[in-house]
Amino acid sequence: MKVANNMVEWLIQSGILAVLVAFLWAYAKPLLTAKAKTAKTEQSRQLWTLAEQVAEAAVNTMASRNLSGADKYAKAVDMVQTTLAKYGHHIAPEDAGAVVQSAYEKSGLADKQKSTDDVNNTQPVLNK
Repeated sequence: MKVANNMVEWLIQSGILAVLVAFLWAYAKPLLTAKAKTAKTEQSRQLWTLAEQVAEAAVNTMASRNLSGADKYAKAVDMVQTTLAKYGHHIAPEDAGAVVQSAYEKSGLADKQKSTDDVNNTQPVLNK
């Protein structure tokens, strides 16, 4: 036991222990930083997935309401922000608007609106 104590004392007094700790910290710090960055990226990705799901639900809810397009959009954006705030996540109104617009385009409602507009703008062909 005395030999072990003498070795530890020698490591401390000679400075080798301090150099070893500094070397290990220099090696471990980038690994820890990369791990933290990866975790933050994953958390952000999960937040956007949740926002997309909430936006899809909001768009589907607003689709059947008898409101103007601007009112539906504003209410859907508000629904996304309110729902995410309930879970402790806050996103900017611009981001909420972007996710609602994306959900609207993915829902197929934009194609239905476009096809009915095209039908209304065409002229009938008369046969002679």
